[in-house]
Amino acid sequence: MFKHLLASVLLVSASFAQASTNKVQMDEPYKMVQQVAENTFNRISQDQSLIKDDAEQLRVVVEEELLPYIDYNYAAYKVLGSYIQKISSIKDAAEKEKEIAKLRQFIEVFKNYLVATYAGVFTQYKNQKVEFEPVQSIGDNKVAIVKTKIIEEGKPDINIAFKVKKGKEGEWRAFDMVAEGISLLDAKQSELHGILRKEGLDYVIDLLDKKSKLPIQFRGKSGDDPA
Repeated sequence: MFKHLLASVLLVSASFAQASTNKVQMDEPYKMVQQVAENTFNRISQDQSLIKDDAEQLRVVVEEELLPYIDYNYAAYKVLGSYIQKISSIKDAAEKEKEIAKLRQFIEVFKNYLVATYAGVFTQYKNQKVEFEPVQSIGDNKVAIVKTKIIEEGKPDINIAFKVKKGKEGEWRAFDMVAEGISLLDAKQSELHGILRKEGLDYVIDLLDKKSKLPIQFRGKSGDDPA
C-alpha cells in the first residue's frame, strides 16, 4: 500500500503554467514545496522525448529539480535512528572514526537510493492534480508540515503531508512525507532496522547501493523496483 501512496504523492499535476527556471523561494516552506512541485513537473513535461528514449533521464531531472530541496542528510540520520547514538558512544577514537566514515558512505548511497526511487516512480507520470493548503503561520518553529491533497478523477483523494525543516542558513528543505498517516522515513527505518541489527551497516550500505544502481524502468515492465 505504501508504494502506491508514494507514487501518488510524487505524480502530481503537470498543469502548472510557470517555467521550470523559476527561482525557488526557500525562506518560506509552503511556497518552497509548491514551487519545487511546479518546476519538477514542468521539467518532466519538457524532457518527455528524452525520457521516452531513455528512462535514465529521470535521474537527471530528480537530481537537478528535486534533490537540492531534500535534506537527505537529516533523512538518513532519521532512518538510522538509534544507530547514530551507538556511534556517538564509541570511546576508541580509531573505531569511532571508522564508523563515522561508514556513516558518510551510508548518507551518499541513501541519497542515490532516493534519486533512483523517485526516478522510478516518475515513470508513472500522468495528469494527476494537487491542491496545496493555504500558507499557515509557523512562528519560530524550525519544523513545519505542509499539507496537500492529490486529486485524480475516479479515485479517492489522497492526503499528503510534507515535513520540512529549517536549516542554519534559514532555508527550508523537505525531509519526510506522510501519506495517509504513513511516514516514508518511519517505513524505511522499520524495513532496515532488523537488517541493520542482524547484518550491520556495511551490509545495508551494499544493499542500498545495489538498489540505487538498478536501471530505471517504466513501471509495469519487468525488472526490479528500487523502492
